[in-house]
Amino acid sequence: MSISPSKPVERQLPTEEARDLLALTRELVDHELLPRAADDEAEGRFPREVLRTLGESGLLGLPYPEEYGGGGQPYEVYLQVLEELSAGWLAVGLGVSVHTLSCHALATFGSDDQRRRFLPDMLGGSLLGAYCLSEPQSGSDAAALRTSAVRDGGTYTVNGTKAWITHGGAADFYSALVRTGGEGPGGISALLVAADTPGLSAAPPERKMGLRSSPTAQIHFDGARVPADRLIGEEGQGFSIALSALDSGRLGIAACAVGVAQAALDHAVEYARDRRQFGRPIADFQGLSFMLADMATQVEAGRALYLSAARRRDAGLSFTKEAAMAKLFCTDAAMRVTTDAVQVLGGYGYTQDYPVERYMREAKVLQIVEGTNQIQRMVIGRRLTGGAGR
Repeated sequence: MSISPSKPVERQLPTEEARDLLALTRELVDHELLPRAADDEAEGRFPREVLRTLGESGLLGLPYPEEYGGGGQPYEVYLQVLEELSAGWLAVGLGVSVHTLSCHALATFGSDDQRRRFLPDMLGGSLLGAYCLSEPQSGSDAAALRTSAVRDGGTYTVNGTKAWITHGGAADFYSALVRTGGEGPGGISALLVAADTPGLSAAPPERKMGLRSSPTAQIHFDGARVPADRLIGEEGQGFSIALSALDSGRLGIAACAVGVAQAALDHAVEYARDRRQFGRPIADFQGLSFMLADMATQVEAGRALYLSAARRRDAGLSFTKEAAMAKLFCTDAAMRVTTDAVQVLGGYGYTQDYPVERYMREAKVLQIVEGTNQIQRMVIGRRLTGGAGR
């Protein structure tokens, strides 16, 4: 199947600079992502050099301050870049989202000295990040994490295992949440751990349904000694740092989901226009055209929801509930839209000759990562009612 250029989405962007960023993103998608996405996914090849190129192009640190090498862009713009990348290749869009999440703790809670030392290489693409929160026995219950960090003079000795780590084994640094104190959230701290730290190792990558070119692996800490000056914030502040990062990260996942759904919709519409049955394009049949209409409506609604939440973030307003709503709705919509895209293509949709089956497999994981959609419903419900965990 021939590779088609990405179809521009009509957008309202706040500045000329933002419009240029989107144009650059689309050019990179057409020339760097689309020609290789299917083959690299099939072979499980991680496109590290693509992420490096994005860093050199200024797209890997868009929401962070310019003084540290970031783009100084509002989240409203960053998320639309993320959507465009994900429409071309989710492994890349998700990779940018995870890297941005991995930089959040340092950029937001780190000291001035830490920012000066580490952020320029992180935001410029020289260093790729991973976010270490989940563990084999503490996924949704993140406050129950057991990985320990014991301070001895100028170092922490870290022991434990992190699970489901995107970029595990491929990252250059890990933003790791560890237990430095007693039970519960108050005993958790955040460390910035270099990948070459003795005692840190990665397990073989997980064998996943989709996103095969994005490595996911366990990370083992076996007496890993981390300099104490890599503590981010204060001891015991780690859980609040993690929650702050996840609010923003969930918006990233929402944008990724809309990108995948938009790509699936575009392929379904193109196929329905070209495929003829009973003497006319199948798009002319009401049953199918109504399906396409529902798909398009879900994509537009998801985009409006994540942009609304992003604007609250940019305005300095609380956006925890809105981020959870966006992550919930956009990822559920992506699952429905990609499944319907397979149905539109019929038997062809179930083959690897067309990308819609890959989109469907990729959409599933977005309902799980960075808080399952059941957790998002809990967050929303508690915000509405003032319940526990508010």
